[in-house]
Amino acid sequence: MEHLELNANAYLPLRDVVFHTLQEAILKGDLKPGERLMELQLAAELGVSRTPIREAIRMLQQEGLAVTIPRRGAEVARMTEKDMQDVLQIREALEVLAVQLACDKITQEQIGQMEEKLSAFEEAIQTKDVRLIAQTDIAFHDGLYAAADNQRLVKMLNPLREQIYRYRVEYLKDETGYPRLIEEHWQIVRGLKDRDKEYVAQMVKKHVVNQEKAVKNIIRGQE
Repeated sequence: MEHLELNANAYLPLRDVVFHTLQEAILKGDLKPGERLMELQLAAELGVSRTPIREAIRMLQQEGLAVTIPRRGAEVARMTEKDMQDVLQIREALEVLAVQLACDKITQEQIGQMEEKLSAFEEAIQTKDVRLIAQTDIAFHDGLYAAADNQRLVKMLNPLREQIYRYRVEYLKDETGYPRLIEEHWQIVRGLKDRDKEYVAQMVKKHVVNQEKAVKNIIRGQE
């Protein structure tokens, strides 16, 4: 385990501060897949009690970043192709539904907002800050769901967001894929502008399939 420092934030409960610290360490690779998350060791490392560590580990488990192994305890979850494929299959189905609904309901104002979100994504790429790039990517896709104008669909997508996040970050670490990502996002926006359900569905599927291929190679490389 690399040396960890608490990302202090006076406006968040301590458990959330610990959670974000451990989450970032896992996503950056400072905490490796399969590495044990021992409460006493982490508490000493971060200078906190065991209670916020325990609560943070529970939050990591909900996000799919940690698992509990019988007679071993909590450890950083390993990424597997099966888990990744399961998550992205659901994402693809729901996102295709979202953009097809959006073709009927999206307003000119929302199209303008999507273009602004995409510009923010392009600007974030220039910073090479993976967390910022991921945030702007999430904001773009959230705009798609909002344009669908279906709250039940949004509620179905929300629990999936945390499971997608790790694979999204791994994908966005590869700078060579940025031009393709930008083009795919613009293709989705163009499909919404034209209100072409078949085209925009195809673009979303291509977008998810390309992510799946890239992350599959990353997982195999780590193995």
